[in-house]
Amino acid sequence: MTGVCSELEEWNQSSNDVTEIQQEHELPELLEPLPNERNDQKILFLENIDVLVAEHKFEEALEALEAEEKNSGELKGSGNNSSDDVSSYKSALSERKAMLEQLLVGISEQPSISFPELKKALNGLIKLGKGPRAHQTMLKFYKSHLQKRIEAFLPSSSLCPETFPSTLSKIVFSVISLTIKQSALIFGDNPVYTNRIVQWAEWEIEYFVRVVKENAPLSETVSALRAACICTQASLNYCSILESQGLKMSKLLLVLLRPSVEEVLESNFRRARRVVLDIAESAECCPLSPQFVSSLSSIATSSSSMLVESGMRFMHIVEEILEQLTPLARLHFGGNVLNRISQLFDKYMDALIRALPGPSDDDNLPELKEAVLFRAETDSEQLAILGIAFTILDELLPNAVLSRWMLQSEGKETNSGSTENLTFNTNASVELKEWRKHLQHSFDKLRDHFCRQYILTFIYSREGKTRLNAHIYLGDNREDNFWDSEPLPSLPFQALFAKLQQLAIVAGDVLIGKDKIHKILLARLTETVVMWLSDEQEFWGVLEDISAPLQPLGLQQLILDMHFTVEIARYAGYPSRHIHQIASAITARAIRTFSARGINPQSALPEDEWFVETAKSAIHKFLLGASGSEASDTDEDHIIVHDELVSDSDTVSSLSSRDSTESFASASMAELDSPSNLSDPDN
Repeated sequence: MTGVCSELEEWNQSSNDVTEIQQEHELPELLEPLPNERNDQKILFLENIDVLVAEHKFEEALEALEAEEKNSGELKGSGNNSSDDVSSYKSALSERKAMLEQLLVGISEQPSISFPELKKALNGLIKLGKGPRAHQTMLKFYKSHLQKRIEAFLPSSSLCPETFPSTLSKIVFSVISLTIKQSALIFGDNPVYTNRIVQWAEWEIEYFVRVVKENAPLSETVSALRAACICTQASLNYCSILESQGLKMSKLLLVLLRPSVEEVLESNFRRARRVVLDIAESAECCPLSPQFVSSLSSIATSSSSMLVESGMRFMHIVEEILEQLTPLARLHFGGNVLNRISQLFDKYMDALIRALPGPSDDDNLPELKEAVLFRAETDSEQLAILGIAFTILDELLPNAVLSRWMLQSEGKETNSGSTENLTFNTNASVELKEWRKHLQHSFDKLRDHFCRQYILTFIYSREGKTRLNAHIYLGDNREDNFWDSEPLPSLPFQALFAKLQQLAIVAGDVLIGKDKIHKILLARLTETVVMWLSDEQEFWGVLEDISAPLQPLGLQQLILDMHFTVEIARYAGYPSRHIHQIASAITARAIRTFSARGINPQSALPEDEWFVETAKSAIHKFLLGASGSEASDTDEDHIIVHDELVSDSDTVSSLSSRDSTESFASASMAELDSPSNLSDPDN
């Protein structure tokens, strides 16, 4: 500049022949910057930008660039210079912007950068028109920040295995929440940026679930189940917070967590099966819960300590699993847990079936052949099995599960809304109802196996006239004088009455305070007799043989026996419409069979009232002790029945059909009136 000014001064001094008027005309031209001078200003501006970039004064550089673009006419296209000069200048400015962009990106990627510094760099990129890159840079910053926090926290996974997942979820979701807030503050509500946040958050949640699984305890342990449930609870709570910020991640989280949680549940219930069924091999001890001890030990007999221990183990392992479930874990995985408890109960019932005498439908299953808890030989031991199973079904297991589910309902978040609560309660109610039905059906298999083998043993172990077969109703085996003088049920049914009375006495000693199962068993045993008689083809084959000597008294005896069976149930306090219906069907079939042989029921049989009164009279006679010995000891004597059998109850339990899966415990039925006609099922 000094050189230029000196030359101008010399030039002015040498121009003495130029007039003042000419100088006046040339003055405007001299005031305008020369082309070289304009280029020098551009060079100076660019050099100034370079200095600011080199000194990391990117805010001043941005302001200078913004002012230059705003004030420069050439950059706006209104200048007089050639397009080559403008294009060259624009290219130079673009290069400076690129340098500034790289500077800002480099600053934002510094490992030790603070968020205020990052925010300045991001704002700079936005001013440069690089919003997408600024947003991507912000996501990289938070990803790196989250990665460092996770790596620093990982060593504590072995120290606190149960709380590790929940703490990790707090770290992950807090960073996601912070990222959403800062993105909204810096970039606004642009849908493009929101979608990128969602995608980035999904990646981080997937990484979180992977880290949790890689550092989880052994899946068979209670700690693993507890950790999985706490993780589910904490993560879903954090997801609800994110939903208030417009980010819905609950469904994705559940999809990612479900395989791991179900794997842990399966492993824990596999361990539960070993604890319950392999008592001799299981090394796990079973803490004695006072509730279990009081409920199960009252059923114990001198030789069933292992049975009681199995019941204790069953309830202990179920309660242990239920205690680990958090409210949200029960909400989303409760159906799975109930299903697995049902499967465990099925296995336990199968093992108890194996402990009872008689063949099992599942004899071909190798796993059940090894799951024999102990052998029940006596009536008291067999009744103890039924008592233990029924106590678990009717009392202990529902109380354990329902208490947890009710706790879940009460602990439901208050801000979840009444509609959601209603849906939850409805779904839980349906699940629990189906669960109870499944348990009842499983117990019914055990009960029916006991009744079937008990009755079959009773029928086929007897000899002579006390054995129940068709020959007792044939004419050549009838003693007419005895029938004319004192009509009574046939000896097999008298023996049945004595057997049920004997079993009732044993049940009163073993099933103390368990009147419900007491009634159930006696009802089902009586029902099993008529069911067997109805389906036994050998029995009906004898009567339907054309060579069989059928007589009217044989038909009378068979019908009286059916009335007597119905009266046994009525007087014992467990009247069953199903017993009545089967007895009616047997009577109708017998009448058809005898009618086909030319015996007219109308002329050969007494009135219906006669059968009812005769059956009642026989019951009363046995109750009053007309004979001093049981029919099981002699062919001709009758039975003295224990007084406790006669006590009526206002509400009793009963089967409704042969294949019924309804619970006796929930079925309330009033006593039926004495049937006046067995062929009428409504009576």
